[in-house]
Amino acid sequence: MRIVVTGLLGQYAFGGVTWDYVQYLLGFRALGHDTWYLEDSGAWPYDPVRQTVSEDCSYNVKYLEGMMSEFGFGDRWIYRNGADGKFHGAGETAARDLIKNGDLLVNVSSAGWLKDYEFGVKHQMFIDGDPMFCQVGLLDPKNADYAARVRAHDSHFTFGLNVGRADCLAPDVGIRWKKTVQPIALDYWPAQGDEGLDRFTTVMNWASYAPVEWEGKKYGQKDLEFERFKMLPARTPQSLVMAMGQGVGSKRPTEELRTLGWTILEAGEVLPDYPSYHEFLRTSKAEWSIAKHGYVEGRTGWFSCRTACYLALGRPAVVQETGWSDYIPAGDGLLTFTTLDEAVEAIADINDHYAEHQAAARALAEQYFEAKKVCADLLVQAGIA
Repeated sequence: MRIVVTGLLGQYAFGGVTWDYVQYLLGFRALGHDTWYLEDSGAWPYDPVRQTVSEDCSYNVKYLEGMMSEFGFGDRWIYRNGADGKFHGAGETAARDLIKNGDLLVNVSSAGWLKDYEFGVKHQMFIDGDPMFCQVGLLDPKNADYAARVRAHDSHFTFGLNVGRADCLAPDVGIRWKKTVQPIALDYWPAQGDEGLDRFTTVMNWASYAPVEWEGKKYGQKDLEFERFKMLPARTPQSLVMAMGQGVGSKRPTEELRTLGWTILEAGEVLPDYPSYHEFLRTSKAEWSIAKHGYVEGRTGWFSCRTACYLALGRPAVVQETGWSDYIPAGDGLLTFTTLDEAVEAIADINDHYAEHQAAARALAEQYFEAKKVCADLLVQAGIA
């Protein structure tokens, strides 16, 4: 099949974002499909050097060109600048042909809007990477155009493994959500035999956007969840290093967190691209991380791509419960917590039995996240295998 993956690789030329999208390309290619990347979100490009939105997409195009070449996709990529509508990479003719004559369009996290194309692609697949927030947004009258475009897809998937169950608070929007996880191209994340540096780490943003409200209750970001666990450094001798974005309005309480014993690194400075992101995870001993308040309170079952990458490296993870442990087993290599006491105990367990947790972490990645398996499952569930 000729498969077109959409994303925000150019718009947000950062390390974690790159891995979020490129692993779909790698997974479908590994299955033998003719795989392309098309980015046409309508947005003006973000320049990470100047830290501002700009009409100039030269940095973004250069990043895409180098990254796509390194991953072996040559000229199989297209980027359209939302500022002036110009196409880069393989160009406009190729983009329009892909959407008119392609077999499958994979719209990851509603990144591709493609408003002025002639659609003939045989199957449109939507992948929701932001459960609870996505479903609430679909019911907001102000988002009628967005909702209509999402509903126009032929199949709908979500990272919310618990969405649709009675204990999940994500609203019913009349869509039958199929469940999926992030694909991890294991060849790019080889298991590590050492312990790495003596630090538990994660990569996060203090707050990505404002809370949303549903049925009288607000569902927020990681800042709300972090408040519950900010005393963790006082409860464990383990070094805790966070590569953390400032968040909306730059409201991160940096000095308070550092005083409490957290090591706070500026994510944009230490992880400017996909190799540095990979190296940060690789040299960590393990991950400790919270989830967005909305994922936790909504009991969505969301599970992180970043955590799956840690597991692939053989780096154990201690991550907050969102309902995911009903689907991905916790206990060996991957530990869950809901309270501060449980977080402390899980960190100690990792340190006391590190070699066993390392092996178990890699085994989980191989069983649940291997890119060929995940991408093949998408095709099977969509009925187009």
